[in-house]
Amino acid sequence: MLTSFVNWYLQALDTGGYALVALLMAVESSIVPLPSEVVIPPAAYLAITTGKMTLLGVVIAGTVGSWIGASVMYGLARYLGRPLLLRFGRFFFLTEAKLAAAERWTAQVGPYGVFAARLLPVIRHLIGIPVGILRMHYGWFSLATVLGALLWSVVLCWIGVTAGQDAALLAGDVHRITLWCAGGLVALGILYGVFVYRPMRRH
Repeated sequence: MLTSFVNWYLQALDTGGYALVALLMAVESSIVPLPSEVVIPPAAYLAITTGKMTLLGVVIAGTVGSWIGASVMYGLARYLGRPLLLRFGRFFFLTEAKLAAAERWTAQVGPYGVFAARLLPVIRHLIGIPVGILRMHYGWFSLATVLGALLWSVVLCWIGVTAGQDAALLAGDVHRITLWCAGGLVALGILYGVFVYRPMRRH
C-alpha cells in the first residue's frame, strides 16, 4: 500500500506541486497515520532532478502544511474538549492513557515540548491535542510548531536529495537499504539526544 501511495504521489507532484506537499503535511500533522518520511524526501528529489520545484519551496510548503494540520488539531482539542476527543479518538488508537500521559508531558515542558515533538514519530501527530486541551497560548504553540516543522522538513529534504543520488539504493540493493535504515536510526537518535533528551533532562 505504501508503494502504491509513493507511486501515485510522484505522479501527482507533477501537477500538485507545493500545494500537494502542504496538504499532505497537514494530514501528517493530524491523527491520520501518514508519515512525513514519504512526503518530503520524494518532493526534494524531484526538485533537484526536474527543477519544477525548489528545495526552499518544499521546506516552506512542508512547514506551512505541518503548522496548518497541527493548528486544526489544537483548535479541535481546545473547543471540542477532552470527552468528545476520547469518544472518537479510540477509532484512531487515541486512548485515555495516552492522552493523560501527553497532557502531563506537555504541562511539564511547555512550548519546547511542542518543538521537540516535531522530531518524534507518533508524538508529532498528536501533540496538538494535549496542548489544545491545556489551552497553551496559541502564539507560543505556533512558534514552536513552525520551528520544529522547519527543522524536520530540512532534515527530510537532505535525506531525499542524498538518497536520490545513491544509485544502488534506487536500484533496490538490500545492503544499501539496510545501511540507509541504520543511518536513519542513528540520525534520529542524535536529533533526539540533542533536541529532546538533554533539554528535557535539564528541565
